[in-house]
Amino acid sequence: MKAPITVREYGRLTVRDNAVNALTLAHIDRVDFDWLCQLSQRYKVSHAPALAQVEDSRTLQLDNYVGVIETPTGQVIEILPKTANEDDPLEDGRELIRRMLERALDLPPRETAEASLERFDMPLNEWVIARFLAELDQLVKRGVRSDYQRLEATEPFLRGQLDVARQMRQPPGRGHHFALRYDLFLPDRAENRLLKRALETVANATQHPDNWRLAQELRHLLVDVPASRDVEGDFRLWRHDRLMAHYQGVRPWCELILYRAMPSALNGEWRGISLLFPMEKLFERYVESCLREQLLPDANLKAQVASQYLCTQQGKQMFRLQPDLLLQHGNKRWVMDVKWKRLDSSDRDGKYGISQGDLYQLFAYGHKYLTEQDDGHLVLIYPSWSQLKVPLEPFCYDARLTLWVLPFDLAASSSHRLILPCQPGADSACELRLPLRPTEPA
Repeated sequence: MKAPITVREYGRLTVRDNAVNALTLAHIDRVDFDWLCQLSQRYKVSHAPALAQVEDSRTLQLDNYVGVIETPTGQVIEILPKTANEDDPLEDGRELIRRMLERALDLPPRETAEASLERFDMPLNEWVIARFLAELDQLVKRGVRSDYQRLEATEPFLRGQLDVARQMRQPPGRGHHFALRYDLFLPDRAENRLLKRALETVANATQHPDNWRLAQELRHLLVDVPASRDVEGDFRLWRHDRLMAHYQGVRPWCELILYRAMPSALNGEWRGISLLFPMEKLFERYVESCLREQLLPDANLKAQVASQYLCTQQGKQMFRLQPDLLLQHGNKRWVMDVKWKRLDSSDRDGKYGISQGDLYQLFAYGHKYLTEQDDGHLVLIYPSWSQLKVPLEPFCYDARLTLWVLPFDLAASSSHRLILPCQPGADSACELRLPLRPTEPA
């Protein structure tokens, strides 16, 4: 069994023999290297963001995907978000991506009683498997729902309803057999078939002893349930009535494993589960989810608004403007864009690492989405790290439009909030007055 490889996003993979495995550069076999190159090429053909860029015949650089990918040879490659320093523990990156996934994909929150799942030394794919198995174990203990299935059969005894037409067509010598229709109360229903399909997938993919043991126990308990052969069709048949309420907790994990709810899913030939997510989209949805919980009750947050255009030609609007977030409170509005990039607040000569194109983009958003009644505040949100702990000084476009660059706190011990120019409730007045609830004292 090959040892797992852990790298950070934008890390490099090489076939050079003298490479020492680290978070920025790791060695892989030539067959795995070739498979990743082919996979990246398929991404380009499908117009998806590139998985990796080939530097030369022996090295490739990963893009901003995070998660886990398993090659056909069984090599597991774990890609962690690049949010901190290189010497920070791996558990921090794993814990961050799990929190983001739970919020971005609306997964059920972790129960405090599940102490075994609090370990963050488990790779992402094993964590997903553990959460699915725990939810499925709880469901089985509460009872697997069955349903009546109409069957047609020829039996040597009477049961159910006699099919007279079929019985009259019986050949000579078969008169003692009865053509019957009857109902059986079986667990063969859409929800159970999907769970069995997901269970078979994780049982064959897991390498964690606890996950393997629980998966085998559940396979034995669900031996009478066939695996789904039509995932899309069975998900459409999934019921949400009162009798199926205890099935709702396991469904998001089942969807995640069966590649339905993922922002980006790999469909190819491999042995185990591959879970890859574009970090920029994941961070955007995470920030949106956190902000919704922290807004004042009468504030309204809209995502991916696309009501304005940059210009018109011959009476037809062209070049749609689509900011990530539009926040409204009363008659005031704020335009926000979320960027997954590490800025350096000490590098003023290098413009802190901010893309000039992003400033042009926010300038257009401000002129099209903000009216004279608004305060004219635009917000760029970046992840907080050691070189970006406090907001930058505001950028003034003109007398009406001001751009704020705010860090978003991602530390596990924090409340996962925007870091504002001054704390709410302070004596000095904040120029940027976002409708957020005050931070609760520790």
